[in-house]
Amino acid sequence: MKQIIDTKKAPAAVGAYSQAIKAGQLVFTSGQLPIDPATGDFEDDVRAQAHQSMKNVGAIVQEAGGDYSHIIKTTVLLSDISDFAAVNEVYETYFDGEFPARSCFQVAALPKGAKVEIEAIAYVEQ
Repeated sequence: MKQIIDTKKAPAAVGAYSQAIKAGQLVFTSGQLPIDPATGDFEDDVRAQAHQSMKNVGAIVQEAGGDYSHIIKTTVLLSDISDFAAVNEVYETYFDGEFPARSCFQVAALPKGAKVEIEAIAYVEQ
């Protein structure tokens, strides 16, 4: 069974997609830009953007019944791969040493001129 996951604690979908889909015990989030759901804006600093993208991912996974420890795979998209170290410093603070599998790519551009976008797959027991 497929269930759409939606929370006001993360930015609303701005196109033809859902924040996440839960299929059985797996949760697949859409890529999360660093948009603050309260303001609709984001900061220019790449570290601040990484924090907000991770907060958005976490809010969605929480809505589906999990937390950061339930994330098993992430994909990090960067507009500039030279930001990798800074983003990684932020990223690792969201996990307690048991890191999910991860891919990281530089892309030509991200929506709204963002520097970071993060998506996740989580395994939840509910």
